[in-house]
Amino acid sequence: MNSSKKILVFGKNGQVGSAILNILGDKAYGLDKITADFTKPDNISHIIENQIPSAVINTAAYTMVDKAESEKDLAFLVNSATPDAIANSCKKLNIPLIHYSTDYVFDGSGSNPRQEDDKTSPLNHYGASKLAGEQQISASGCNYLIFRTSWVYDSKGKNFFNTILRLGNEKEELRIVNDQNGAPTYAEHLAKASITALNYALAQKKFPSGIYNLCNSGATTWYDFACAILKQAKDAGLNFKVKSIIPIPSEQYPTPAQRPKNSKLDCTKAWSILKIKMPTWQEGLNQCMEEYIASRKN
Repeated sequence: MNSSKKILVFGKNGQVGSAILNILGDKAYGLDKITADFTKPDNISHIIENQIPSAVINTAAYTMVDKAESEKDLAFLVNSATPDAIANSCKKLNIPLIHYSTDYVFDGSGSNPRQEDDKTSPLNHYGASKLAGEQQISASGCNYLIFRTSWVYDSKGKNFFNTILRLGNEKEELRIVNDQNGAPTYAEHLAKASITALNYALAQKKFPSGIYNLCNSGATTWYDFACAILKQAKDAGLNFKVKSIIPIPSEQYPTPAQRPKNSKLDCTKAWSILKIKMPTWQEGLNQCMEEYIASRKN
């Protein structure tokens, strides 16, 4: 394999990584957490500098939000130190980097969608580690696109979409948080937008390095998203045990890590600079459900 002609994707088995590889086909190759151990930044640098890909897309991360409260050092190693090493290698080789961050870099106050240059103030160690990763990449001097996204899911992974479908089969009553607002983001839509953005950025005279919000448009709550998931599944002919879904405040569902109540992101910058516009979260759910139903028939 001549890797210098291909895009290297870290996190090949994750939701976004697998979607990107599926779209790019033989234009890319992926590495998983066994072949690319993100707890060893020097090894990741060696991989990039040895293989010299045409670009790097990093979808790998420490994403266990609650566990990060007791594994802070590990979260920062994977989400900050290793992205720093990746960015420095990309700078050295003059190859572009796409990296993903999160709405959790904000404190979730207020009700307006957050813009990229709004004040960051993470509520938990996961958010702090992702913010540190952003800062390392921005300081590296490499050509980069950092995409802050929210509530990512697909039809296969360990995520809210599949959790609700599983619980709908197991319980008669679901209690779902109703005071956190954001945009559920379908992994395939995020993957397509990322590839389009990279191609657009590479075609510009000056690479438009920066942080960009990128999620499905519109906003909802976890409660309303759960209701929409189960309604669509029932409309598609699936039967569930659940009889009632009850909205509850965050205080009634305590977790080790505090979550932002306002996770809404303003994606205007991605449109104005990269010409990227994402579909609505409802369109994402429609497509994901179609994929889920089709996979059950196969």
